[in-house]
Amino acid sequence: MKTEYTPGYREVCRTGEIGERIRLLTELYSSCRLCPHECGVDRTANCRGVCGSGSRPVVASYNVHHGEEPPISGTRGSGTIFLSGCSGRCLFCQNYPISQLNTGKEVSESRLAGMMIELQKRGCHNINFVTPTHFSPSIVAAISIAAARGLVIPIVYNTSGYERVEVIKLLSGIVDIYLPDAKYADNDVAQCLSGFSKYVENNRTALKEMYSQTGNLVTSGGIALKGLIIRHLILPGGLAGTHDVLRFIAEELSPDIHVSLMDQYFPANRALAHGVISRRITADEYGEALESFYKSGLHNGWIQDHTNSV
Repeated sequence: MKTEYTPGYREVCRTGEIGERIRLLTELYSSCRLCPHECGVDRTANCRGVCGSGSRPVVASYNVHHGEEPPISGTRGSGTIFLSGCSGRCLFCQNYPISQLNTGKEVSESRLAGMMIELQKRGCHNINFVTPTHFSPSIVAAISIAAARGLVIPIVYNTSGYERVEVIKLLSGIVDIYLPDAKYADNDVAQCLSGFSKYVENNRTALKEMYSQTGNLVTSGGIALKGLIIRHLILPGGLAGTHDVLRFIAEELSPDIHVSLMDQYFPANRALAHGVISRRITADEYGEALESFYKSGLHNGWIQDHTNSV
């Protein structure tokens, strides 16, 4: 039996509280503190920080996407909106033309809302914002506009996990499904490979807040309605700290959390010039990651078939 579910943003919009959330997020925009870099630039004046983004959202593409986790893609696809720019500078980023070269088209908040309505009309199960943090004020404003136009499907916040907990708190009740990465267990590695300062502390604090807001994954007919799904990409040489990441999730969040353990690394972008990450992971490294998953006590999620052994 399908469960009736009303996305949280509908209520936040109904009460008028969303206006205050937009105001508070925009204040962070004016002296940018949306991510842990806290650049302090005035994004409202089109100044650009680490993310390389100015005042208005830039969309690289939007479409029906079938490549996400099964309850996100479902049978009709996820309404994915790829935002340009990123707070990270991952040496191995597979989407670097979007994330680091900022390819895309600048759009208004009204146009962003229109994309959401269009994707809903195309039958998508959700609206999936990919790399949303640096445009979160505009995204929340666009959600408010879209809700007034009839948006009724869940919002997915698809992020690197490099977040300020203060910003995540402002998204409470607006985001239905959090889809963050837990990339690293070591700050030095995170800084070297992705340019993230103090990634571990910021990531883990944000994950705890996300979990407190939405809890474990809730589905209806196999389709995600609400909850937290954590992604972890296995890296060569154990650089992701997979064992420690999975232990943290199981012990400090919940062993019931759905985890997507990803075996899809390949040396893109600048990774070919880096000794350790210039190769795919081995079958042994993949086996060790699987062992860590099961030993940690985690039991929900998705494990990819390993086809890249060397």
